Amino acid sequence: MNGVLDIFEKKGPRRILIFALIILILYSVRSMMNIILLTFIFAFLLNRLVEFTVKRVRLNRKLLVILMYTLIVGILTIGIVKYLPLITSEISQLIIRITTFYSQPHDSVLLKYLESIISSNQIAAYLENGFSFLLKYFTDISKTSIQVMLALLLSLFFLLEKPRLIEFTNKFKDSKIAPFYYEIEFFGKKFARTFGKVIEAQFIIAIVNTFLSVIVLIVLGFPQIIGLAIMIFFLGLIPVAGVIISLIPLTLIAFTIGGFLKVVYVFIAVMIIHAIEAYILNPKLMSSKTDLPVFYTFIVLIFSQNFFGVWGLIIGIPVFVFLLDVLDVTDKEQVISVSAPKTKK
Repeated sequence: MNGVLDIFEKKGPRRILIFALIILILYSVRSMMNIILLTFIFAFLLNRLVEFTVKRVRLNRKLLVILMYTLIVGILTIGIVKYLPLITSEISQLIIRITTFYSQPHDSVLLKYLESIISSNQIAAYLENGFSFLLKYFTDISKTSIQVMLALLLSLFFLLEKPRLIEFTNKFKDSKIAPFYYEIEFFGKKFARTFGKVIEAQFIIAIVNTFLSVIVLIVLGFPQIIGLAIMIFFLGLIPVAGVIISLIPLTLIAFTIGGFLKVVYVFIAVMIIHAIEAYILNPKLMSSKTDLPVFYTFIVLIFSQNFFGVWGLIIGIPVFVFLLDVLDVTDKEQVISVSAPKTKK
């Protein structure tokens, strides 16, 4: 018994046991994973936005938080009431258009080769899960809206009481569970520094990619622009693979509305947008420490998609980067460099 206690008193074994306990707890509450992830993402991103705005606008922090959340809830309400039927209709038509095209026989060698790539790789599963995810979440609006609103409410309370929460949480340092607290604090800081900032970078990249892609699609005369914009945004949250996956439905739609010439235009446009992401956005938002080889990226995406479904495609790379940081594979001090002014302490 004393031998077990001695092992637990050592930093390494204790850290491993507490990490395993955290994983076990998260697995036991996996039915609430949507709310947990949404709450963390909302709290992290909006906290970054609040801190960024406070430095430039002389306004009370709590008032700024309330104004931002009021604006977000207002936009969501207008979107649900006014645009939800249109978005749902466009996504359904988009799925029907792609499914119809894919089910028809084609004589073109290029299209047959493209179909073989889709069928023989995980891309088909990604597309199927992605479209099912979009259709399910936009049709089952009652459950989705409750989860989103609950996550927004929890993140609102977190941001409003952030100083008080930090002060209260620090009391655990002198409690009887102090060893657990220090280990959880260690993992929490690592998680926020890696997972949170990778998610932040992915959101910025996805927004820029969606904006540029929508402009190109409008110029090329694509139908169902809103549905395509939502698809590109969600696929843009998937590092590297998102660009390849989004290219497949765009290519199929381009062929149906304009033949091979339109497909060439789409390829050129996607290559330019991908070059902007690869050579401008990625170096500015992420350091080389998180520039994973493409092989590693796809392996992580395949496993995370099989284990966690659609969420795995979005959080697979951030979780992997977090694990690399915990194992000291990446830079200990600064894993990710996000372009933002340094805070004064």
